[in-house]
Amino acid sequence: MSEIKITIDGTDVMVAPGATILDAAKKIGVHIPTLCHLDLHDTKMVNQGASCRICVVEVEGRRNLAPACATPVTDGMIVNTRSIKVLHARKVVLELLLSDHPKDCLVCEKSGNCELQDLAITFGIRDIKIGKDGAQSTYRKDVSEAIVRDMDKCIMCRRCETMCNKVQAVGALSGVNRGFNAVVAPAFEVDLIDSVCTHCGQCVAVCPTGALCEKEHIWSVVDALADKDKIVVVQTAPAVRAALGEEFGMEPGTLVTGKMTAALRRLGFNYVFDTDFAADATIMEEGAELVDRLTRFQNGDPTVKLPILTSCCPAWVNFFESQFPDLLDVPSTAKSPQQMFGAIAKSYFAEKMNIPREKMVVVSVMPCLAKKYEASRPEFNRDVDISISTRELAHLIKQANIDFVNLPDEDFDNPLGESTGASVIFGTTGGVIEAAVRTAYEVITGETLEKVDFEELRGFEGIRNATVKVGNLDLNIGIAHGLSNAKALLEEIRNGNPKNFHAIEIMACPGGCIGGGGQPYHHGNSEILKKRQTAIYNEDKNKVLRKSHENPFIKEMYKDYFEKPMSHKAHKLLHTSYEAKEKM
Repeated sequence: MSEIKITIDGTDVMVAPGATILDAAKKIGVHIPTLCHLDLHDTKMVNQGASCRICVVEVEGRRNLAPACATPVTDGMIVNTRSIKVLHARKVVLELLLSDHPKDCLVCEKSGNCELQDLAITFGIRDIKIGKDGAQSTYRKDVSEAIVRDMDKCIMCRRCETMCNKVQAVGALSGVNRGFNAVVAPAFEVDLIDSVCTHCGQCVAVCPTGALCEKEHIWSVVDALADKDKIVVVQTAPAVRAALGEEFGMEPGTLVTGKMTAALRRLGFNYVFDTDFAADATIMEEGAELVDRLTRFQNGDPTVKLPILTSCCPAWVNFFESQFPDLLDVPSTAKSPQQMFGAIAKSYFAEKMNIPREKMVVVSVMPCLAKKYEASRPEFNRDVDISISTRELAHLIKQANIDFVNLPDEDFDNPLGESTGASVIFGTTGGVIEAAVRTAYEVITGETLEKVDFEELRGFEGIRNATVKVGNLDLNIGIAHGLSNAKALLEEIRNGNPKNFHAIEIMACPGGCIGGGGQPYHHGNSEILKKRQTAIYNEDKNKVLRKSHENPFIKEMYKDYFEKPMSHKAHKLLHTSYEAKEKM
């Protein structure tokens, strides 16, 4: 069918059948305020419940106002988005939302990033005539190591529900109760920690208010830095450098590696290291595991488990432990880079520098809220003491009055600050498996890999597959980002691996770590994620060393301490195991 012509505020616009008034308005640059609406283009998912009604418009011929986000266009439709009737209705809707909302904006973690607050400022709300005393606390706070749920601030927009159930396929959140008691919560209103929540933080990333926030650990970091008896070590994940600058007004995709390092040094950390070093170690262990399984497979070993699944994403680990307990022997046993770094720092580095373990505090800066939960898992013995997000680091830098934009570029400390391009690309979907292939190729063939860029493994599609020639083996690789896509691949494995994958990389968050739940808010704009991805690949391209096994300090560490990948000591410190988690 041909396009439909409608008129918005006197301007004609042609749109496809099925488009909404909001879609049409965006096409001609007419702004209509929204709260509950969320369009995640690359996932083809839209939160379209029309529950907040802040986007109401006048449609000629209709008696009632229509929600722009959920009203399909019709040929010849005439729409008015800025009449007095519309303005008055939006103000009343906003006042009703604010009347049942706590008035603690000054101390709310989302202050400055709250869409409800932004609308109150836009509409000049200075006095709320309904419920003047403000909402009273009626719902308990649910505080986990990663996420804080404060349902008194929930406006029932259902964005988190769409993200959790449709985009991530986790199913931890759903609308419960009615009227003023209505909230979004896990089944039977249990705490998140007792639910199937993976702590990925994508619900936090899309929540328009302070109903869902990360558990902040900024002052725990300050306390550690203030303790003169502690040696405080910091590690920074690869995706952080591609997004941190956004918090200081820089363009998305601006690499701030050197400035970030300088800022951390000025904050008082004793050693400023790079999680990329541990990512190189991850490839040494995970790559060795891949080569071992492939060798046994080619030799006809019927017990070998293929495909091998990457294990560096903690939200993904939480997901398969609770939803695919029958596949626990398929993923790699290698720890995530965060936990591998913590183990290395408190063993190899601590012994090298003669620092007692109890005196060392390891802080990680991560793009991911699941890393907070991961650090608290008992099997890791608090190798990482404190995990903060990219947003938290930005807040800390601002609190310390550091002029981030004008900082000179500085390098990481050694030995745990040296990294390769292979470890940098851990920060984006497809990067972990590409890094693994760069090393596995040379181990399997004994030949030098001249072309290290595996373009066939890159992209932004939710599920991708490619075949890479490694010697006489056609290596079949699957890649998924976003847990709903991961679930689709896992179902295939459960049903017999029909595509004969040898290895699969899975990242919980859309885009991989660049789109992590602890990154600067991108409000569903996938172009921001793509710019961050480009920055990651640019840093890889500009590295002198681009294969993990070429890292000189990795070589030194294995020679002096671990002997070789998969050694007894490496298994003890750098590997883990999984167990089924029965949760609501």
